[in-house]
Amino acid sequence: MVLKAGGITVRRSLTVYHNPQSSAAEQYRSIRNNIQFFSENHKVRSMVVTSPGTGEGKTTTACNLALSIAARGERVLLIDADFKTPTMHLTFNVPNTGGLTSVLIGKLSLAEAMYPSDIPGLDILPSGPVGMRSAELITSQGISFLLQRAKEKYDTVIIDGPPVLISSDAAVLANLCGGVIFVVQRGKTQKEAASEAKRTLERVKANILGVVVNKK
Repeated sequence: MVLKAGGITVRRSLTVYHNPQSSAAEQYRSIRNNIQFFSENHKVRSMVVTSPGTGEGKTTTACNLALSIAARGERVLLIDADFKTPTMHLTFNVPNTGGLTSVLIGKLSLAEAMYPSDIPGLDILPSGPVGMRSAELITSQGISFLLQRAKEKYDTVIIDGPPVLISSDAAVLANLCGGVIFVVQRGKTQKEAASEAKRTLERVKANILGVVVNKK
């Protein structure tokens, strides 16, 4: 399944919120509906959005997809798990003094670490403080427990994961989540890189829901 999302990179990246009548916002809603259609018999309640490398639009896709799902009336938790380049706290203008890393080390509970957004139904869990050992925090046990707790409160959990070819954390997250959205950028993502990343996801038996073809 190819979920085309052309022209979604804009100065104000929350297209679904700032310009809901735009064609780009409609494309995100189409992605949301396609996911619902393809997982009709078994609702996907957790998904990770990733890409082969950096700068291919995965964070923009994760944020706008979360907005689209929240607009449908669902409770959505959006998590920043890209410890190498965390940006979600900047996108939503929330503090990053606590977040995912704080939950994984047991310093804060999920309820204490997340922030409500201005969008009804959407809460944000930023990366939290990151350092040299942050990548070691992404473990099957820690993320499994987090997802379990999140599903008690939220209908859908969306994780902005690191790029597949940059961090092994992406494969761990893909294996634990119900589905994966794979983002590539036309004119930037190399075919070989996309193929290698896809093979990596398949090796951990990730459920690839679809590919978002992004372009500037």
